[in-house]
Amino acid sequence: MKRLFTSIIYKSTLVLLIIFASVQAYAQTTVHGVVTDAKTKETLPYVTVTFVGGKQGASSDNNGRYHLASNGNYTQIQITYVGYKTMLKTIEPGKEQTINIALTEDRQLLNEVVVKAGKKQKYRNKNNPAVELIRQVIAHKEKNRLESYDYAEYRQYELLNFYLSNLSEKFKNKGIFKKYQFLFREQDSTAIGGKILLPIYMEEKLSQNYYRKSPYAKKQVVEANKQVKYDESFIDNQGLSSYFNRLYQNIDIYDNNIQLVTNQLLSPIADHSPDFYKFFITDTLKDQSPQLIELSFTPRNNTDLLFAGKLYVTMDGNFAVEKAVLTVNKHINLNFVRQMQTILSFEKNGDGKYHLSQSDLKMEFALNKSKGGGMFGERKVIIDSFLMNSPRPKQTYDGPEQVFAVNAENKDNHYWDANRPDTLAPEKAGIYKNIDSLQTIASVKRTMDWVTLGLAGYKNFGAFETGPASTFYSFNPVEGFRVRLGGRSTPELSKRYYFETYGAYGTKDEQFKYFLSSTYSLNNKSIYSFPQNYIRASFQHDTKIPGQELQFVQEDNFLLSFKRGENDMWLYNDIFRLDYVHEYDNHFSYQVGFKNWGQSPAGALYFQNVVGNNVNNINTVKTTELSLELRYAPHETFYQGKIYRVPIVDRYPIFTLRYNQGVKNFFGGQYNYQNLTGNITKRFYLSQLGYSDVIVEGNYIFGKVPFPLMDIHHANQTYSLQLDSYNLMNFQEFVSDHYASINIDHNFNGFFFNKIPLLKKLKLREIIDFKGLWGGVRSENNPANDPLLLRYPINSTTGLPVTYTLNNGPYIEGSFGIGNIFRLIRVDLVRRFTYLDNPGVSKWGVRARVKFDF
Repeated sequence: MKRLFTSIIYKSTLVLLIIFASVQAYAQTTVHGVVTDAKTKETLPYVTVTFVGGKQGASSDNNGRYHLASNGNYTQIQITYVGYKTMLKTIEPGKEQTINIALTEDRQLLNEVVVKAGKKQKYRNKNNPAVELIRQVIAHKEKNRLESYDYAEYRQYELLNFYLSNLSEKFKNKGIFKKYQFLFREQDSTAIGGKILLPIYMEEKLSQNYYRKSPYAKKQVVEANKQVKYDESFIDNQGLSSYFNRLYQNIDIYDNNIQLVTNQLLSPIADHSPDFYKFFITDTLKDQSPQLIELSFTPRNNTDLLFAGKLYVTMDGNFAVEKAVLTVNKHINLNFVRQMQTILSFEKNGDGKYHLSQSDLKMEFALNKSKGGGMFGERKVIIDSFLMNSPRPKQTYDGPEQVFAVNAENKDNHYWDANRPDTLAPEKAGIYKNIDSLQTIASVKRTMDWVTLGLAGYKNFGAFETGPASTFYSFNPVEGFRVRLGGRSTPELSKRYYFETYGAYGTKDEQFKYFLSSTYSLNNKSIYSFPQNYIRASFQHDTKIPGQELQFVQEDNFLLSFKRGENDMWLYNDIFRLDYVHEYDNHFSYQVGFKNWGQSPAGALYFQNVVGNNVNNINTVKTTELSLELRYAPHETFYQGKIYRVPIVDRYPIFTLRYNQGVKNFFGGQYNYQNLTGNITKRFYLSQLGYSDVIVEGNYIFGKVPFPLMDIHHANQTYSLQLDSYNLMNFQEFVSDHYASINIDHNFNGFFFNKIPLLKKLKLREIIDFKGLWGGVRSENNPANDPLLLRYPINSTTGLPVTYTLNNGPYIEGSFGIGNIFRLIRVDLVRRFTYLDNPGVSKWGVRARVKFDF
């Protein structure tokens, strides 16, 4: 019995030890800390820290901080840096630990350095082995990227987290969080984001991805998608996801330009990168197979939109990137980005080439780059099951670039636990539930309500919201002081029916204006979410300035009540519209419309023609239009606000074709005509020279029409800079029945200012703008040739014409702007070049614009 009992105890102990060893083997080992110079105490960037016996490693960032994690059972880390002694540190496997490292200089190595002159040697590309190496990487990059294969497929996991960052203990201990301390996440104070974080968003995505070279196709099939859900009355969850994913895009080191937030940064292996970067060979890793060269790089100008970091290049003849560590200089002309680091890891394929296996992008945003709270985000991507040159059936590659599998958003926790390629840390696993708890706090809901009012202009009352607040009060020469109150229904009332209305009253004209609309969603989605599919009926009785088209704001916005020059020619409009809008997943859409429009002159504006020898006053011009609009915006993304849906500008073009048919004697229509308009909008990225936003448009009106039905070109008499309007053109100054126009707005992103010492620290950005408009009025539509047509208006005080044609050449204006003033303001000096003899025009003008941009 004694032997039996001893045997049981022995075997049980052995089993427990095996279980314990297994747990230790699979528990994650996390090491982080700061690397410094032992003598000077200064932090050391780009120090290599690796697990001894493993392939995983990390580099310290600009502030000397490093972070290393693995599921392996490692007991030591190795720290290497050129000019310093290599160091080994013992660690405890399966635990999170902080190990700060102080490196000492390698005197033996330093004694071998021969100093020939006290003068610092100038950096040169010529005869520089680091530059020769990067040129080899550039020469081989096309064969080392995914696109070198005829076919490729892989499985991808994405994890996106956002936190309020760098929070203080005082914030954490506020009364509203007293019962919710579990919401906060604490980490090492030296890590990006600071010690105390508050999770605010999380999203996971599992997908199968397919690539085909010819004909080109790239498709992502999302098998599972999970995200934090906020109350839709405050936040559009789909738009929030689009915006965060736009900020944290995939980084392809082999692209010439890499998208980072809303800017493009030149890749260190771009075709002309040696002209903008300095390269240094800082280490040779001979214990790897193949051997690696550590190639460090830094911007020649530390305020330019460039990266800093390291590349690890394979010395097997492929000159492939096995690993890349990218950061940005703290002086970079990039707004609101406090810290940024991305680590790209590549895995060897069976043919000796490499594919991206993991990327980890971390960024912290803040109004103040040196102190205070901010927002920290991390996007981690893991790629596995990589398969090359194995073609699939044609239908696999057909269709939209991204499709969601049935029930992709309804996968349970068991599915995610079984299919995630990496274990989700406990503090992240609870984020979905914790944010749901956060939204139940009454004070948090009140805060979101008031933030929505401040940013979007609407105050929510459940099934109905009132606003926008900026239109409650305004003034103009025709209406005098104008008060307005309105609002619209929310999805709480119905997800299919939407109503919008407002009423306004002018103290000078003593007239009541109003608007009513009713919209029915045909796809059981919000009419503000993509893809739209709805039918809408509306009626509006209100005032309007002929030729004013404002961007993203209501025309009765209080701030736009202040205008230059004379502004007393207005219209009273009575417009009934019936519209059907249908968008498709591939971002093609069409809109069919019916419009019955009555225009009556107001203020100093009049409608007159000549019948016989008598001048005849016309009270109303009435038209009936049928319209069709086709629009194609490939890859378009947008964030849906409370007033409008805002497109997120990207490099892809947008094509619009619009046709209007005027029908005489149909619902009172007085004219037959056809109006055809084509528009192309595109952003061109020009690497270090910034980007250009270009709009090209053309129009032709077929038929005989009076001037109110011609194109009254978009003028701007406010002091706000309007990119789609002519900023030194007066309202109703030019009309055309055919025209062509081009608008070019180019932002240099500080390329020149960054080279000027006094301006460099201000991080200003230079901008140039050009607008050209060619057009005219055909003889048949010229009132001088037909007295029955409405005459162009004349100023009753001066007797001079107010409205002109473009038959004497193009209208041209240009401007030079300084942007990023206080990181928000752009001011342009605008110059008008043609038609300077027209009365009441300005040759020069100063216009300002507020724009939030990274």
